[in-house]
This record gives sequence, C-alpha cells and structure tokens, in this order.
Amino acid sequence: IELEMPTVNLDREVALLATVPSVVQSLESCAMTWKKLISGVLKQQLRKVPQGNGPLAEIDLWRDKNATLSDLTEQTKLPGVQKVLKILQEAESEHIGELQIVLSDLKKYHVEALDNVKFLSTLERHLQNLAHGPGSDSVLNTIPSLLNALRMVWVMSRHYNKDERMVPLMKRISWQISTRVYEIVDLHTLFKEDRAAAKKRVTEGKTILEHWKKCYFTTCAQVEESGSERYWKFDLKSLFEQTDHMTAICQDLLDIFQVTEELYNVFIPELTTVTANPTRIEALLGGVNELISPMKELRFDPFSIIRTRDWKSVMRQFREEVSVENVKQIFVQNLEDPPLYKNHPPVAGAISWSRSLFYRIKHTILRFQEVEGLLTSEHGKKVKQIYLQVAKKMKEYEDQKYKEWRERTEQMLPLLLKDHLLTVSSVAEESVTTKKSTCFAVNFSPMLQEMIIETKYMEQLGLPVPEIARYVALQEDKYLRYTGKLTSMLDRYHTLMETLNEAETKLLRDYIQELLRIFKSGHKRLTWNSLGIGEFIVQCTQAIGKLESLVHQIHNISEDISSKLLFIESANLFKFPLPKNGHELPEPKAFFDYVKCERAKDVAPLVRNYSAIPPLLMEVEGRVANTNTGKSPKLASYYAYWEKRIYQVLIQLIVKNLQAFNAVALANVPLLQIKAVLSVPEITFQPSASEIDKMTAASIQDCVEVTKHFVRWMHGTCIECPPQHVRKDEAVAFNFYSDVSQSPLIIEQAALVTQNVHKVLASLSKYLDQWNRYDLLWNSDRGTVLEGFAAEKPACVAFDEQLQFYMKVAQEVTQQPQIKDEQFIRLQLAPLALSVQENAKGWTTSLGKLLNESAREELVRLQEEIQVG
Repeated sequence: IELEMPTVNLDREVALLATVPSVVQSLESCAMTWKKLISGVLKQQLRKVPQGNGPLAEIDLWRDKNATLSDLTEQTKLPGVQKVLKILQEAESEHIGELQIVLSDLKKYHVEALDNVKFLSTLERHLQNLAHGPGSDSVLNTIPSLLNALRMVWVMSRHYNKDERMVPLMKRISWQISTRVYEIVDLHTLFKEDRAAAKKRVTEGKTILEHWKKCYFTTCAQVEESGSERYWKFDLKSLFEQTDHMTAICQDLLDIFQVTEELYNVFIPELTTVTANPTRIEALLGGVNELISPMKELRFDPFSIIRTRDWKSVMRQFREEVSVENVKQIFVQNLEDPPLYKNHPPVAGAISWSRSLFYRIKHTILRFQEVEGLLTSEHGKKVKQIYLQVAKKMKEYEDQKYKEWRERTEQMLPLLLKDHLLTVSSVAEESVTTKKSTCFAVNFSPMLQEMIIETKYMEQLGLPVPEIARYVALQEDKYLRYTGKLTSMLDRYHTLMETLNEAETKLLRDYIQELLRIFKSGHKRLTWNSLGIGEFIVQCTQAIGKLESLVHQIHNISEDISSKLLFIESANLFKFPLPKNGHELPEPKAFFDYVKCERAKDVAPLVRNYSAIPPLLMEVEGRVANTNTGKSPKLASYYAYWEKRIYQVLIQLIVKNLQAFNAVALANVPLLQIKAVLSVPEITFQPSASEIDKMTAASIQDCVEVTKHFVRWMHGTCIECPPQHVRKDEAVAFNFYSDVSQSPLIIEQAALVTQNVHKVLASLSKYLDQWNRYDLLWNSDRGTVLEGFAAEKPACVAFDEQLQFYMKVAQEVTQQPQIKDEQFIRLQLAPLALSVQENAKGWTTSLGKLLNESAREELVRLQEEIQVG
C-alpha cells in the first residue's frame, strides 16, 4: 500500500505554492486520494479477526495490523507528504480537515496496535508452551505463569484492560487448554490400553482443568488485593463452561476405571455383570472388560457439551450393569462394621442394612424375570446362582446377629435391672464424706438403653423378642422420666456443691452429711426394679432445696463481708496536698504532715467496716447453729477463714499503697519542693537529703502502722481480743501489725520506695555539682587574695579585667534555670543563685575599694611631684 505523490513541482516555498491555484487544486485531488486509501485500509484492518481458535492467532492478528499500519504511518511522515499537508493548510483548503481526521485515526489505531503487540508478546512464550509444550506437566506448569502475565497486561496495558478485550483472549486460552486435555486423554485410544496408563492420562487431564480454574480465581484475588480499581469480574460461564464439563467427564471416566478395577480385584474369577437391557446381555456377561464396551463404541464426543444427555445415558447404563456386584462388594466389605441408619441400634441396624441390600439385588432379579427366557439361559443361570449365594449369606448373617442378640439380652437384662440408681465417683463408696470430690451419676446402663431400642426395632423387623425385653421396652417412658429427673436432681446438687469453698463446706458439714444420707439409699438399696424411685427423687429434691436456701443466705452475707473488705483494700493511704495558690508546691515537712493527717482521717471508716464483720458472722451463726454468740464451735473454722482473708486484705492494702507511692515517686510530676542553698563551704539541700529520707521512712512506717487499728479476734471466735495487761500499767492490744509488718512483700516494697526516693535525691545532688565551678567565690580568702593583687601594683586594665570577670559571674548566675524537676521533687535554685550572685558582688565591691585606694595614692604622689617641680 503506497501513497501516490503529486506530479506538480513542489521545490518552491510553501507560502508561494499556496497562492498558486493550479498547485492547490492538484494537491487537493491528491489529498482526497490519500483519504480514501487510508480510510479503506483502516476499515479493512478493523474488520480483521484472528485466523484460528487459539490465543496465538490473536497475537498474529495484531502483528499483522501493526505491520500494515506502521508502513502506512511511516509514509505519512515522508517530507513530501508533510509539505503537501503544510501547503493545503496554508491555502486553507476545505479538504485538509477531512484528511487530518483520517490521519488522526490512523495514528490512534497504529498506537493501539503497537501497544497490543508489545504487551501480547510477553504472553507468547507461555502460549507456545500451552499449545505445543511436551506432556501434561508443561501445560500444568505454564498456567500459573501465564495468568500472572495476563494480570500484568491487565494492570499495565491501555487497551487490554477492559472486559471486551480480555474476555475473548481468556476464552481462546480456555479453548487451548480444552484442546490440550482432549489430546492428552484421547478418547479414541483410551479404552484400548491398560487401565493404569489410561487412568493416569485421565487424571492428568482432570488436574490440568482444575488447575486452570483454581489459578484463575487465585489471580482474581491478586488483582483485587493489588488495589486496582478494575477487578476481574468476567463471565465465568463463557470461560469455564467447556472446561467444567470436561472435568465432570474425566471424573466419570475415573469412576469407570475405579469400579472395573475393584471388580477385578474382588470378584475374579466369579465376576458376572447383569444389565437391564436384554439386547446387550450376551456381550456384557463376557467379563468386566465388557462393562466398558459402550465407551469403546461411542459414536459421539463426550467432551462436547451438546452431547451431555447421551453421555449421562451411557453412565446410567454402566452403573446399572454393575449394581448386583456392587451390592455383593458392599456386603462383604462391611460385614464387621455395617453402616447404620440414623438412630438405629447396632444389631437391628445391621439386620436392616443387610435386608436393604437384599431388596436391591432382589429388585434386579425380579426385573430379569419379566423377560422370558433371560434367567433360564446359561448366563442367566450364572446370575441367578450369584444372587442365591449372596441372599443365603445375607440370611445367615441376619440369623447369626439375631441369635447372639437374643441370648445376650436374656442373660444381661435381668442383671442390668438390678443395678442401683446411682453410682459414686471420685471417692470410694465406703468413705463418702463432705469432700467436694464426691460426685454422683445416674447408673442407667447404656447397654440397658440399647437393649430397649433394639427390642423396639426387632419387633418392627418382625422378629420375636423375649418377654422380659418386651416388658422393659414398654416401661421405656417411665425409665426415661426417672433418669431425666435423677439427672436434673444431680446436676442441681453438683452445681450447688461447686459454689461452696472449703470453708463453707466445713461450715455446712452437718447439712451435707444429712443430704448424703438421703442419697445413700440411691446407691446402696434402690434398683431399677424398685417401687420407691419416685419417692426417693422427691426426698432428694426437697433436701437439695433446703440446702440451696441456706447456701444462698450464707452467700449473701459473704458478699456483704467481701464488699467491706474491698472497701478496706481499696483505701488510699497516700493523699497528697494540692499546690498552694495553684502553683507553689509544699516543702517536705508540710507534704508528709498532710499525708499523715489525711491518713488519720481515713482510718476511722476502715475500722468501722472491719468492726461490722463480726455481727455478719453472728448472723451466719444464727442460720447454721441457731445461736448468736460469736464463738460457736461449729463456726470455728469459718471464723478462721475470714480472719485469714482479713490478713490478706491488709497485706494487699499496704502493698498496693506502697506501690502507688513508688509509682508517684518515679513519675515526672513534682509534688513537693526543696531548696538548694550555699552552706559554706558546700552546696546542699534544705532540708537535707538525710532529713527527707527520714521523713519518707517515717511516712512508710506510719502507713504500715495503720494495721494496728485492726484488733485480732480471740481464738475460735469472731470477738475482738481485749487489751492484755503484761505489766502493772501497760496494756498490749493484739492486732494485725506484728504479722503484717513482717510480710516479705511489704518489707521489699518499703525498701524499694526508700531506695527510689534516695536515687532522686542523689540525681539532684549530682545536678548541683555544676555549681561548684563558682566555689572560688566563697572558698578563697578574699582579703589575702586582694592584698596579693594590690602588692603587684596592677594597672587599671588589670582591675578592669577582674571587675568584668566577677560582673560576668553575677550576670551568668541570673541566667541559670531557677528550678530543676526530678520526678516527684522540685529543686528551687533561686536561693543558691542569689548566694552566688551576692558573693560575686562582694568581690566586685572589694575590688572597687582597692582600686579607689590605689587611685588616691597615685593622685597624692602626682601632687607631690608637681609641687616639687
């Protein structure tokens, strides 16, 4: 395709040529010819379609388009063509617009073709492997990389990023995969080779088809996860309808090979096949190989979707033909562990299973009987013989199962009915006490339940059952009612016992023993033949209800006591003062005095809550022992339990408060302030670090001594112990302090707080070391230093240098930070800065006096010299 060039001479300038009418007219004619030629080429290229069904044909199409459009585009870039366009444009020809539109279309389609060739070329290697790669492994390994490449094309291409372009390409790929699987499976030769090789080829084909679909959906997810706004939402039917159909056909073929292989392994040499189609019975009874003769003689392509109904007919016929042998195989393989229908018991279920198999093969034989002479033929007799053998084995199996069940039922049922209602677990029956581990269970044997169900199903099967079994089965509702009530009653008992702790179990020992005494007849005397089962359940239920009521009352009181202990444990023994005037922090003594004062206020409500506990325990005493003394022997262990709880709560109270104080000490929030002062010759704190350590230790000790307000109870009671006179005028109160103060947890936490406060002070002390650079101001003897300086008869410049030095020090000190916050302590540096500044000013004043005296002496000397002269 070539653009025809004009015959006129175009050597002159564009502007001059554009004014010559004959030239313009000739060029317009040429432009119209070009327009028609290019338009025709574009229409022809747009009509082109791939020559073939595979994806490689699409790449060839775009290469062909690109070659044609590239050649034409290059011609439009020639100097002669470009000059014609400029002349027509300069002449404002009415034809230049139409030509420019066509040239724009040419450029657009050329760019598209070039872009598509570039991106589709990245797929070519994968598509070549898909179409011509050796063996199934080549196809299998190509699919993931091909789809990954397609994903990249979708993301990066400007044209293959739309459904209308990508779906047709995908359909071609699906067609190519189907074609390769068709070649691998090769139905023409599949049933003419050995089963292992054929099965391998079908498996490979099915694996490829499934892998194609799996990899597609994996790539869909990757496209979505990549953040692209364009997802793969292609029409799945158009992509996978054929491959899914072929997958199903491959599975059918595998089923055929599996069935025939099993029949060979299990039934040779007595394998016989029966079919409901009398016209083909002779061929099929030749052996297992004849089962697949319909597949060898297929006159249609099973992989074709339009022949789906024909293939289903072949498969249905195949399955019918192997039904008798399948039944025999199922029966033989499952004799020991037959599959049971839902809710069927083992024996009756096994008999029902055997009978259902028998009815299946009997149905087949009855159908054959309808065909005259079919069962009287030689092959028919063989089929009938197999049927009779299997039916005989099934009848023997049923009789044996029934006989064993009847004998076992007649022997075991009377013994099971003599079982006691309850069993005791976790402890021996002889040692049933109030231990929490004592548990009971309903002793209704699963074997007894099974025998009842077996009896009902045996009667449904028309088999005679023993009289005792029929009688027990008729009582099933009664047994279910009893076992349900017993189970509910025991659940209630166990739930109640689980709510009791060890102290409560000891407290209620007498009540629990009374309940166990009532239970005893259930696991010692009453059996499933007894008449008093209902009355026993009522007695147990009433006794459990009585104990439940008492436990509920005790638990309510326990909750009241626990709430009071929680109040004590949650107390804040370190309440800190707020800054004065909103910002001024207290000094250490005021800080710790405030903490101590607030702590003293909070002790009274804690003690009131503690004192309210004994009356509550006396209330428990009234419920359990019908007394109100606070010293009932029956509650001795219960008193001890709560006293131990109180001790633990006080430990927690002190530990938690010390932990809280420690956390505050380490937090970067200042709560108190100290001063840095000059105490010649040292810089120190006011108050000193040792004084602050003592205040901290005293506050910690005062916190622990809060427990002195909690008076211990007398042994075996909940009555507070009165003060004991150890000496004439000295009374000693027995409280929790002596025990709490020795707790390792408290000792450790108190040491930690003290250590951390000391570290804060040490850090501040280290910070003050930088002020020691001014120590010459106060550590030097000013008089001696200045006398030595004066003796040197310094010039005014020397005086000026010294004065400037001390003035600089005074000014430098004023620019230093006035405070230093270190965790919970604020160090006030202003007093120290003022002292240093005053020392510097003192040196300045002394130097000034010395300078004044020196100047006066010099002035007197000068006057004397003038007078002499």
